Amino acid sequence: MYDILETVEKWLQNNQQIALATVVETWGSAPRRVGAKMAVTQEMAMVGSVSGGCVETAVIDEALQSLEDGRPRLLGFGVSDDEAWDVGLACGGKISVYVEPLNTKWWQIVCDAAHNDQSITTISVLDGELAGEKIVTNSDSNILYVTDNLSQEHQSTLLSAIDGQAQSNRQTISELDVLIDVQQSRPKLIIIGGAHVAMALKNYAHILGFAVVLIDPRRAFASEGRFPDVSTILHSYPDKALEQIGLDNNSYVAILTHDPKIDDPALRTALPSKAPYVGVLSSRRTHEKRIKRLTEAGVDPALLKRIHTPIGLDIGAQTPEEIALAIMAQIVAVRNGVQS
Repeated sequence: MYDILETVEKWLQNNQQIALATVVETWGSAPRRVGAKMAVTQEMAMVGSVSGGCVETAVIDEALQSLEDGRPRLLGFGVSDDEAWDVGLACGGKISVYVEPLNTKWWQIVCDAAHNDQSITTISVLDGELAGEKIVTNSDSNILYVTDNLSQEHQSTLLSAIDGQAQSNRQTISELDVLIDVQQSRPKLIIIGGAHVAMALKNYAHILGFAVVLIDPRRAFASEGRFPDVSTILHSYPDKALEQIGLDNNSYVAILTHDPKIDDPALRTALPSKAPYVGVLSSRRTHEKRIKRLTEAGVDPALLKRIHTPIGLDIGAQTPEEIALAIMAQIVAVRNGVQS
């Protein structure tokens, strides 16, 4: 969703007609998850991806047909192992893709949620007489949008299926074939210290869809000139700044200053939080001194084991860009539940 947001908004501003394709189900090997999206204009401009190769080409053709007749369609593709590479799959598998003319009212709701880092869920009916009908709720189960042809009974039935849904998936609910499309708020990367590594790290984070927050009391390091595309820059010490922004299970913390006056307060605040990742740029010898200081300051030894240091995956990184790549790879591994 976030990978196509900006482009689709520009197309709409230019009054382009747009079709949207969404992955609704996969079996076997598929390079894109359920919920992945691709948008196509009537002029055949495209952004995003639902697979690759011949699957993408077929989806574009159907998207153009959808713009002509105004009707959604549910597409299915299945391939053998021998044919898989040619259609964008690593090995044999199947993929279902839902194609529809873009519902601009629904899209605006989705965009507003994305810009405000709010979680929302869309239920779309995929086929039958109600194909294309949608209902959208926020994380508090409040209805934000519903299309005209969903009765109160339909709404109640569909909403009952949202509870506890953390990932997008396809379901059959009261004989309706639906996609439950869960749009989570963006993960947040909190960078402490505006060093050269931080400049490269925020670029990787933006590419991967993370919201970036930069904390550094040293204004010369954390300046808008050095970080023009970071919307949130805080010049207070990290213990205060982290309390201000809050840390949850969608927050990832990278500490890059090499300064105990900054690193230690950041760790004392981040380690007891729900943040799944806390990494520190340092050598093993420096970290041994840090452990001694934090232990003497009363930090629970069990919490100290949460620290990832030397920070990042071991790829033999030397340059700031390589170090940033190693850090971002480790964060992605943690986010995807892979031990690193």
